[in-house]
Amino acid sequence: MKISIIGAGLIGGSMALKLREKGIAGFIYGIDHNQQHINEALDLKIIDEGTDLEQGVKNSDLIIIAVPVDAARKLLPGVLDLISDHQTVMDAGSTKAGIVNAVKNHPKRSRFVAFHPMWGTENNGPKSAIAESFSGKAGVICNKEESAADALQTVEKIAEALDMHLIYMDAKDHDIHTAYISHISHITSYALANTVLEKEREEETIFQLASSGFSSTVRLAKSHPEMWVPIFKQNKENVLDVLNEHITQLRKFKSALEKENYEYLEELISNANRIRGILR
Repeated sequence: MKISIIGAGLIGGSMALKLREKGIAGFIYGIDHNQQHINEALDLKIIDEGTDLEQGVKNSDLIIIAVPVDAARKLLPGVLDLISDHQTVMDAGSTKAGIVNAVKNHPKRSRFVAFHPMWGTENNGPKSAIAESFSGKAGVICNKEESAADALQTVEKIAEALDMHLIYMDAKDHDIHTAYISHISHITSYALANTVLEKEREEETIFQLASSGFSSTVRLAKSHPEMWVPIFKQNKENVLDVLNEHITQLRKFKSALEKENYEYLEELISNANRIRGILR
């Protein structure tokens, strides 16, 4: 299978490595406006050739769009304009409703499968790509009834090759759930990092005293704004909803401490401990 990866970075590069390893990809084109990414992807043998959008799309059986979600939303209609009825297009975006709506009336909508591999790190670029990144993780396919049966089967085959387990979901429901279990985690991490940087001015002290717990909590704050601002923008209403609830919960902790109500504080922590039975 010939594959074009639009966005030869962390996600696209990791997918390319695994698909080559599994023998799914016979030839991989890389398409990226950042020439350094193309050069690095070539050096790392993530891709076989760097090319432009039109040539890559026309010569591929599968096109994977792995760029920030606002760029994917603008790019997808043009990609569908270029393909024939035997090609498949999939994306790897963290929000789905906006992308799905962008092509809902496109004549080749059925050749597109909305896909979200539930994995990522704070790093970016092809040098951060890891073949085993997706193993054991969830892969979400949204609005599968809007995709052609053969296109859907192709993406299911890709997910299987990535060693992911599939979940099928409506795009709007996906965006609600990811706001709660992914997007709020990043906002919290950014906010905590800003709090510490504001209050603790001695960077050496942060470095010396930071525990593994603190480091893991703020790890996501290293994630790049080029990726996450578009996600928050595309999923604004859901993110605001979960953010309001998060602020409410923070106020409960604040009130318990201000009023020295340590029984209530213990109750809040005990209630949070219920997550142990869900995340093991």
